[in-house]
Amino acid sequence: MKVVDLDRETVKQGLADGSILVIDVRESHEYEAGHIPGSVSHPLSDFDSAALAELVRTDGRRPVLSCAAGVRSVQAMAVAQRAGLDLSEHYRGGFKDWYSAGEDIA
Repeated sequence: MKVVDLDRETVKQGLADGSILVIDVRESHEYEAGHIPGSVSHPLSDFDSAALAELVRTDGRRPVLSCAAGVRSVQAMAVAQRAGLDLSEHYRGGFKDWYSAGEDIA
């Protein structure tokens, strides 16, 4: 499995310049309690590779998976890769890193 770790500054820059789509795989209640602005929710518990493939295809930005701390995003990446999706990047520190650094949350 191919995994590329991205840091907060890379994710932040990609969101700012519109090149990155952050896909948050935390549960819906976690996402609703606070998330990275501009991210979209796609919970791991009901992970739908076909819906994710459609989102990535129609959005056009570089997809980056994110979760609380980088564990579930790698799990989601494994599921996506087994389904044939070319996803290899995730936010290594996830929402906890983003929040602890004092970044804005939505």
